[in-house]
Amino acid sequence: MDITVTARKWEHGWELWLDGEAATQVATLDKAEQQVRDYLDTEEPEVDHSTWSVTVVPDIGALGDEVVAARIAREKAIAASETAASESRRVVRHLREAGFSVTDSAAILGVSRGRISQLVSS
Repeated sequence: MDITVTARKWEHGWELWLDGEAATQVATLDKAEQQVRDYLDTEEPEVDHSTWSVTVVPDIGALGDEVVAARIAREKAIAASETAASESRRVVRHLREAGFSVTDSAAILGVSRGRISQLVSS
């Protein structure tokens, strides 16, 4: 089961809204997901909510667009980093197979000798 919760800031923390109604509160946003599960467990004790997917969406106005853009940029950077590491490993393997030394391979790729050794062993 998937559930989306809207978190609205107030003077004592965050109000957590389910289905358009304020359901519970939490002091800090990092505890919101568990607070929602606890609330649901109280409302429906016969249901196991531990496996439910709880998405907390902070209602932060125009800053929400900036947050989304920053998250997308971070995800793209992580993917690019993983691609670069994979490509570097492949190229280092080929350089070493072609007989280039660690020192020469490092100079060719513009990285340290230590990085070449890391790439060869990973």
